[in-house]
Amino acid sequence: MSAEDQIKQTITTNDVVLFMKGTKSMPQCGFSSRVAGVLNYMGVEFADVNVLADENLRQGVKDFSDWPTIPQLYVKGEFVGGCDIITEMTLSGELDTLFSENGVTYDKDAADKIREANA
Repeated sequence: MSAEDQIKQTITTNDVVLFMKGTKSMPQCGFSSRVAGVLNYMGVEFADVNVLADENLRQGVKDFSDWPTIPQLYVKGEFVGGCDIITEMTLSGELDTLFSENGVTYDKDAADKIREANA
């Protein structure tokens, strides 16, 4: 299976996918750790894909999204963004809206606590 086919299959069979360096329980870079930490804290069920385990996938996801960096978050098959975008969306409440509009379960109180801590 090509990297593109693998990516398409992963993002269509999972509501939320994070292509990251490492895993959600053991991130291997600060940016991946930040996004996985936000999702974990908010109680979002997500598939984690360790791009360090497969160089073709690591480059393939960059080509697929036309986005040069990892991590990359997908919700309902749509590319959302990387670490800076997810951080901004979390702090502005846009990530809550995105999850709500797409039927993704998350802990609203936890999201509010993140915003309070960063106010």
